Amino acid sequence: MDFGYTDKVLEYFRNPKNMGIIKDADGIGKAGNPVCGDVLWIYIKVQDNKIVDCKFQTFGCVAAIASSSVLTEFVKGKTVNEALKTTNKDVEKALGGLPPVKMHCSLLAEEGIRAAIKDYRERKSKANSKPCTKDVSL
Repeated sequence: MDFGYTDKVLEYFRNPKNMGIIKDADGIGKAGNPVCGDVLWIYIKVQDNKIVDCKFQTFGCVAAIASSSVLTEFVKGKTVNEALKTTNKDVEKALGGLPPVKMHCSLLAEEGIRAAIKDYRERKSKANSKPCTKDVSL
């Protein structure tokens, strides 16, 4: 079945960028689409509030892999807040478009980066919280 993929989509599928795991990731996000079965894991490394590395693992179709790959390039070098503003429309545009039936793949990428940033912020918050050492007994 030909979905009418752009050359960019096919290039990112055939030669995905940043595929893999960051073992000491600062944030990990997972997104999935139960209807089609696509699953995406996004790993981010953050220094000075900037995403310095981003990798992915995707189990999915051509569009899901291409969307994941282009997302990693899109967010690298951005601040966490800038990356959080990434939408599926940004991913679609970077790929030169996606067939309407495959737009959910770009949404998977958006959800994945948001989940990774949420995880990063939760980890950072826990690391910065200090236990109460003051005696509060009555």
